[in-house]
Amino acid sequence: MTRSRIAIAAVFASLLAVATPAAPAQTPGDGTTAPKASKMTTRERINDMMSKWRQNRPKLAACRKDARKRGLAGDDRWFFISNCMEKS
Repeated sequence: MTRSRIAIAAVFASLLAVATPAAPAQTPGDGTTAPKASKMTTRERINDMMSKWRQNRPKLAACRKDARKRGLAGDDRWFFISNCMEKS
């Protein structure tokens, strides 16, 4: 009984695989562009931001204090501080 169920499942899986069209392969020469970088913060990006921010410590302290008041955490906090530091 179990063997017949496995055999039937295998047949259906093979039929489903044949009926599903494969995605066309993209080649580099067909005009496609490279994938865009993720907007998530990475360790490298955070290190770059911190090195720039250390140059202006009073403004960084004010931005951190404002982020703490708003209760931001994680990536939201980093993006808020980044935007705050870019403002003049």
